[in-house]
Amino acid sequence: MSHIAILGAGLVGRLLALLLAKSSEQNVAPKISLFEQHDININHATGRVAAAMVAPLAESVIASTNIVAMGQQSLLLWPQLLQHLQLTTQLQQSGTLVVAHRQDHNELQHFVQRLKTSASQYQKLTSAQLQALEPELQGNFNHGLWLIDEAHIDNHQLYDETANALRGSNIHIVEQCKAHLIDEQLFVNQQPVDCDWIIDCRGMGAKDNLINPATPLRGVRGEVIRVYAPDVNLQRPIRLMHPRYALYIVPKANHQYVIGATEIESSDDKKPSVRSTLELLSAAYSIHKGFAEAEIVDIQAALRPTFMDNEPHIVSHGNRIQINGLYRHGYLLAPYVLQQTLMLLSQLGEPCSPFAVSVSPLNSTLVTQL
Repeated sequence: MSHIAILGAGLVGRLLALLLAKSSEQNVAPKISLFEQHDININHATGRVAAAMVAPLAESVIASTNIVAMGQQSLLLWPQLLQHLQLTTQLQQSGTLVVAHRQDHNELQHFVQRLKTSASQYQKLTSAQLQALEPELQGNFNHGLWLIDEAHIDNHQLYDETANALRGSNIHIVEQCKAHLIDEQLFVNQQPVDCDWIIDCRGMGAKDNLINPATPLRGVRGEVIRVYAPDVNLQRPIRLMHPRYALYIVPKANHQYVIGATEIESSDDKKPSVRSTLELLSAAYSIHKGFAEAEIVDIQAALRPTFMDNEPHIVSHGNRIQINGLYRHGYLLAPYVLQQTLMLLSQLGEPCSPFAVSVSPLNSTLVTQL
């Protein structure tokens, strides 16, 4: 029985550990160890802070065609992944509404022109049609756009549920530890760990242990505010076009909403600034006056690990596999990246099977074997 060590219990690492623990051609799962430098359910984890949108159409205005194609696959894979792992995490797929105030209508038109998709995947809406979908927009917008199939996930529920599943499994979990690699040897808290495979999912934590140091990793900072707004009843994510930023508001359970927009080329993990906080809250108030009395639950900043090409990469060399660079597309790409990782392991001789019925070939743009 082989021993697989997974470094990092973020979104990809925790789901991969659960998948591998369940996956085996002979129904004998490999030994899995999961190493995390913090608690596996720490509050400021990037995947827990995120808005958790699965929005390939909205992201297509700035993302490559490769990311859009992978995101479209992930939109189909998310329900299969949750079902395979027997998770009850809520996946809402009621689309995204894109709006702009009258003075910024050109920004909305520009957004439509940059969409990398067919017209059948979105619908242009009048003010009356907008209110039919989201009555509480209250006629603030004359036009809008409905990205019909997009989804979002209750990521707090996902993190809580997967943490419980990990703790209730046979996975060997080591928290509050320091892992580093020297060549193909893993050390945890300065002690060597014998394993057959090392799968590095540490994000920014892997910056000094990249398999291919010629492709450096950088942090891209994102800032979000979570509020409790009982006077607001939005049913789907709202994106507001603006010359300086594209704000989003994503509904969560129990009248909570995640408000975000900022993307800053910085590896600084300090708290959000007063300026960005004011801009986010002011823009949210301009969408719905009910946010005026909302209670601020949390204000967080997180670093998204990003390569220079803004593309994710799965790189394998010897007994190491490195998954990194998901940038702002963690929830958009996670199921596809996980499926590709399972296929790569199978190709490298580790008996494991994919979680979805349909299997695409290895994506040479995503997977590199050195």
